[in-house]
Amino acid sequence: MEQITKYFNAEKYESLLFVLVGMMAILVATYFLIKVKNPFYGGMAYPLIAIALIQIAVGSSVYFRSPKDILRVEHILQTDQQKIETEEIPRMEVVMKNFVIYRWVEIGLLFAGIIFFFYFKPMTPWKGIGLGLSIQAGFLLLLDYFAESRGKIYLDYLGTIS
Repeated sequence: MEQITKYFNAEKYESLLFVLVGMMAILVATYFLIKVKNPFYGGMAYPLIAIALIQIAVGSSVYFRSPKDILRVEHILQTDQQKIETEEIPRMEVVMKNFVIYRWVEIGLLFAGIIFFFYFKPMTPWKGIGLGLSIQAGFLLLLDYFAESRGKIYLDYLGTIS
């Protein structure tokens, strides 16, 4: 049961990081829009805010759901181990497949951001959009890499008890 707690607590703490980075991105973007008022920084603000809203929503959801997930899986383990194979493993297989989709979307956004950054003239809103998009997509890609790695370990663990 230690593996279950370890996995979901790690998910919880990483999701808190998602929320904090999202809030920080909104603060920085708001500063760019209100105080700096430069086209480049204004452009950077839009993807910072858009992706930050996703980070806050997803991060909050995972943060508040994780303690319930620990209780749910531990209860299954104590009362009906067969549900590990029929419910938890299939759920995690879907989660792992979704990570592949997230990875490709994040790589696409990262490359789009890089293209925008290098293609457009200096200090334009489009160049700012490219930088903001690259920063956020790179951050998401990095954290999802760690989440996917943890998910693989957890899924392998589930396979040993089913």
